[in-house]
Formats: sequence, structure tokens, C-alpha cells
Amino acid sequence: MHPFYTILLSFFLLLPWSARAQDKPKLHVGGALRFNYNLSDWKDEQMKRGGDFGYDLFRINAKADYKNITLNAEYRLYAQDFGGGMLKQGWLGYALSEQDELQLGLTQVPFGIGTYNSNSFFFSMAYYAGLEDDYDMGLKYSHAGERWEYDLAFFKNAEELRFGNVSDLSNSRYAYDAGTFTDGEGKKHYRNKEVNQLNARVIYKLAEDEAKHKLGASGSFGGLYNLDTEDMGTRYALALHYQLTYRRWDLKAQLASYEFRAANPETEPSDQVALTAFGAPYLIASEARIYTLALAYNIPVQWGPISSVKLYNDFGWMDKTKKSFEDSYMNVAGAMVTAGNLYTYIDCAMGKNQPWLGSVWTTALSNGSPEAAKAEWSVRYNINFGYYF
Repeated sequence: MHPFYTILLSFFLLLPWSARAQDKPKLHVGGALRFNYNLSDWKDEQMKRGGDFGYDLFRINAKADYKNITLNAEYRLYAQDFGGGMLKQGWLGYALSEQDELQLGLTQVPFGIGTYNSNSFFFSMAYYAGLEDDYDMGLKYSHAGERWEYDLAFFKNAEELRFGNVSDLSNSRYAYDAGTFTDGEGKKHYRNKEVNQLNARVIYKLAEDEAKHKLGASGSFGGLYNLDTEDMGTRYALALHYQLTYRRWDLKAQLASYEFRAANPETEPSDQVALTAFGAPYLIASEARIYTLALAYNIPVQWGPISSVKLYNDFGWMDKTKKSFEDSYMNVAGAMVTAGNLYTYIDCAMGKNQPWLGSVWTTALSNGSPEAAKAEWSVRYNINFGYYF
């Protein structure tokens, strides 16, 4: 384990245990083990052998309560090619009241529909632009009332593992953040870091008979420091979002707009930046709008250990501002099967100019590939098995 994680985890665990003799704080340790099968139609050799089935992740969760102080930490261990070990989240909380809380540390960025703007194993298109289930280092205030929910947060930077003067952001991370792209010759490009970010989100809740509505808006603004020019750029994101729960139906709709104004060297185009997560960076358009629509239907069943099946379809479209860039699309149709603590995602994921769903990786979300845009959708059949304890 990386020394940084060792020190951080030790600090978290010592907090509740050091006071146990006095007030007996509560501590719960859980986790999950997941395996994954996938069959991708753009991988010829994989198609010949009928797909691949292997290890996905092992994770440990720690939650603790001591008076008004809480702890929430999650460490994940993926295969080395997907980033290896990484801290997904790790924060200390203080309950100001039953409705108000402060969180300090690596905590979820309040933006868009939370916790997830999706239903499937693949999340939504917003995730791949760093706008869904993102976690950064900072301080967040949250209020959860009967009618209103709102969050205000300041994030000093993304999760940082290297504390050198001009250290590039580590690729071993769960959520996508601005980072560094290294080409085939080992040269580094787009060396940006997210700093000093402000976030605000407000949600209004309305219940009418069996229908529950959540209408919200989110905003984010921060700096983008370039390690080569030593200049500060800016970035922002805005979103309008709506969620409807009616009987067994769940609908999520969101419109998000973002822009990176990076202070890149003159030799690097300003129309794209690098994002990184899961061990491998890629390039993304500096400015775009992202439309997402997710619909799910829950079916309670009694099939042996199976208690429910959730059917869903998640659609996403990245509309890039630069006209010469090819837009990106993804659509995931599938089902989540619940059997006690075992959750299984069965997905048919399709994409055009989507790095995880097609043969183009580096430029899929930036200028894209005209061939990929004109061709049929790339398809990945995916089954993920996870036991959560």
C-alpha cells in the first residue's frame, strides 16, 4: 500500500478506537468483491475466444461515529492496468444538526444528480467528463431538509498523491480529473491541475401522491494550473437536473455544460485537455454540453434468492462546441439483479466516440474519429458480479 494511504487509514482508524474506553464509538467495516465478464465487438481476438472473465475489484469500507463526529472511508484495489490501489473517498464529518453536516477530506463533489446520474455499471456520459461521482479534497457543507437540499463546498485540489513542486497528477484514481497526457515517446502534454474550486448545488423536493420530484441546479468554478507555463487557467461547469420517482419507475434527466480554459503552452491546442483515472489518461474537448436521460423500472420477484430486478436504459450525448469535433454518444440497456448481498449488472453498452466503448481511446472525447462516427455503434456485452458485506 502507498505510504500516503497507510498514514491516512491509520489516522482514521485511530480516531474512534482511541476514545473507545470513554464513550464507545461505533465502527463498521465492510467491503465488496467483484468479478467482471466482457465481450467487445471491436476486439477481434477476444471475440474469437468468447470474451474474458476476471477480477474487477476488492474494496474495504470503514464507517465510524463518535458523538457528532463521523468517518467514511473507502479504499479500492483494482487490477494494476486499471490503476491498482486507490482511495475512492475518505472524510471526517461533523453533524451540526439532524439536517446539517460538515465534511472534510476526500469527499463527493456536489454536482448534478447524486449520488449517481445513472443506473448501469458504466455510469453516464457525465462521469467520463468528471461530472458524476467525483471526489476532491476540500470542505463541504450539506443541508437536507424536507423541501430543500443544498450544498456549498470549497475544494483545494483533486486527490493528490505527489507533493513535489511540479509533480504531475497520479493516474491511479477513481474519478476523472484534469491531469497529464504522456504520448508514445514519453513526452508529457497538457500538464494541468485542478485547484481552488467552488461548488454549489440546490435541490427542491416535491411529493404528490405517489410521485416524488427533485428539481435542481448545480454550479462549479475553479482554477486550472499549468505546470509548464506556470500560469493559471479557469474552468466551470453548470447543470440543470430533474429526478422523478413514481411507483416502480425512476427517471433522471440532466443538461450539463462545461468549459476548460487552460493556460497551455503555445504548442498545445487550447481546444482539448487531458483527464485521467483508472491508470490511463485521455483527451477531452475543452468545451461541450452533455445531455443524459436514464429510465429504470423496479420489479420485485421471488425467484429463489433473487428479490428484485431493475430494468434500465441510460443514454448520453456529448455535444462538442467545436464543429470539427465529432460528438460522442453512449447508450446502456440492462438489468440489475439483487439476491441478498449479491448484485449483478447485466449490460449491453453501446458507444460512438466513447473511449471505454470502442477502438478509439486517446481522442474519442476530443476530436473523435470520423470513421467511428459514421460506423455502426460499438457494442460491449458486460456482466459484473459483486458481493457486498
